[in-house]
Amino acid sequence: MRAWLFQTTVHKRRHGDKAPWSVGYYDPNGKKKSRTIGAKSNAEKFARKIEGQLASGTYEDRSRATWGEFTAEYESKALATMGGVNRELTQIALNHFARIIKPRLMRGIDTKAVDEYVAARRVEKMRGGKPHKNGKVPAPATINRELRYLRCAFRKAVRWKYLAQCPEFTFLREPGKLPTYVTPEHFAAIYKTCDVATFPAEQAYMAADWWRALLVVAYMTGWRIGQILALKWADVDLDAGTALSRAADNKGKRDQLLPLHPLVVDHLRRLKGFSPVVFGCPVDQRGLYDPLNAIQDAAKVRPTHGKRYYAFHDFRRAFATMNAERLTADALQALMQHKSYSTTQRYINMARQLDQAVAAVFVPDVSLSTATG
Repeated sequence: MRAWLFQTTVHKRRHGDKAPWSVGYYDPNGKKKSRTIGAKSNAEKFARKIEGQLASGTYEDRSRATWGEFTAEYESKALATMGGVNRELTQIALNHFARIIKPRLMRGIDTKAVDEYVAARRVEKMRGGKPHKNGKVPAPATINRELRYLRCAFRKAVRWKYLAQCPEFTFLREPGKLPTYVTPEHFAAIYKTCDVATFPAEQAYMAADWWRALLVVAYMTGWRIGQILALKWADVDLDAGTALSRAADNKGKRDQLLPLHPLVVDHLRRLKGFSPVVFGCPVDQRGLYDPLNAIQDAAKVRPTHGKRYYAFHDFRRAFATMNAERLTADALQALMQHKSYSTTQRYINMARQLDQAVAAVFVPDVSLSTATG
């Protein structure tokens, strides 16, 4: 069956030459249907798509599908397969979008709706994840992160035929910031001060040994904190110096056997016990930030660039930064378990820029021995 393109009289009267294009066709029951698409090129693509569906018998009319129907299917088929953090952040983005835009039918979600969402989020004061008159407006990076999750969801909506096309997304400009990573001097201070740790308690080993092993693994493997906490003794061979990162626990979604530095192996041996998990503890990764911050307070270290504390990802970032010039790009990508080479290349470029910047710094003609206050 053939679909056709047209512009409505109302649209032409309102928009002139810029009037959006629509696609008309007859469904399998002989009922005349039409849908406004926008650009002519997009309308042509949609027309070919509809013709293909009608010819193959795969046409499914979801023009009256609701937001609730889509989110219910998305939660059961897409969110259920995501890792914990991605699942939570996706749900937060969808909830914010539903709260602000209040979509009823999926066909009403377009570029204008996305732009309205961004405009509202930029001025909305938040506290504890909820609107609050005394809260703070979200940072551009936070809004952009939400947009990335929404774009992923809406692309899925297109594939599932809830949307004719994915809305366009315009991301906010983020202020340039130097990336934070744990310097060798700060790592040494934090490592030494792990003696103050009292959590986790009631283990077969000292809390200080647990923290030193955790931080050494993070600093010398570049693993994400989630996959470190998920590591099982069954996947660790201390004699061979290897560890198996399971697809279910890493972002690359693939099993990978990775070598361990002898120093990492030495620290892991101290934790060997009866627990099936290497870093067994009664809390998830969020519950580890308070004790990690307490260790940093005792060590009297503070990150540069305005952050109050180092986060676990700063240890991973340190591994990439400190080893970018020591390893080949392929080796660094394999050890970091980056799915995309472009991510690895960003770390390499960052390390080179920092080295070049330090080498180019102006040095005054003075010496410490002659300097005065």
